[in-house]
Amino acid sequence: MSSSRRQQASKRSPQEIERHPLLSDTDINKILVNGAQISLSKLKRAQSFDARLYYYAEIGVYLEVSLSRGAGILDATREQLESIHREATHLHMEANKTLNTVS
Repeated sequence: MSSSRRQQASKRSPQEIERHPLLSDTDINKILVNGAQISLSKLKRAQSFDARLYYYAEIGVYLEVSLSRGAGILDATREQLESIHREATHLHMEANKTLNTVS
């Protein structure tokens, strides 16, 4: 390890040292947003109430995780997840309304 890397490592807080060395703050932000977007696309294709509810809940979990402080999650990530959650809420409620009016 070079001396500059050792100096950088010694300046890190204990929380930063415990984190996996291959994951950066940017990575967790991308993981959360991409996961929520995948769940949203699956929600759009879901054919049953149970499937829609499952994917809607997944999106809620990504949003909930984004509220963790000290995890390196950016405000921009939270805003993207809130937007995805709003869209998912609209889609889920519209599908339920359509299902209830047909029945």
